[in-house]
Amino acid sequence: MIELIYPFSAAPVLGTQASAAEMLPVVEPNGVVVAQASRFYCHKEEKPLHPVVHMHLMDRYSRFFLQKRSSNKTSYPGLWDIAVGGHVIYGEMYEEALYREAAEELGLFDFNPQYFDNYIYESAGQHELVNVYATIWGTELHPDNYEVCDGRFWTIEEIEAAMGTGVLTPILEKEFALYKDRLVSLL
Repeated sequence: MIELIYPFSAAPVLGTQASAAEMLPVVEPNGVVVAQASRFYCHKEEKPLHPVVHMHLMDRYSRFFLQKRSSNKTSYPGLWDIAVGGHVIYGEMYEEALYREAAEELGLFDFNPQYFDNYIYESAGQHELVNVYATIWGTELHPDNYEVCDGRFWTIEEIEAAMGTGVLTPILEKEFALYKDRLVSLL
């Protein structure tokens, strides 16, 4: 497991920042924080490596909870995605960000995340150090109506049928293909 290692004093700021900008840590692949930058800078300008968290949520019937991204999202609006995902804010550790994101997106507070893996994801607008978690959940969830417009449990067969059709986010497709068997083995 890669932990974030912050410097003793505030890391230098890359690019320009608005006064209320959400600042993200800029990291080396080993988790050492070398700078901080606004979300805009990380996604629109230079694309420095920055950390995010993902959590796959499954029930005892081998179904995966997926969230449908709202139309308010700048990337992949309206597509089905991993149950919980989001940026680590400067000063946070991975699990702090995971609990914050789970509360914000699904109203989920009391869960036991299992660390799974990490990898670097890069696309046209992203360069992220992803820490992947999983948890088993069996009761009602309350998706946020701003970031998440819908959510439900999907069978493995439903997810596999949706792969490559433009219904799922590319990151969900990548992680499902990589980790499906290992995730199901947790049950």
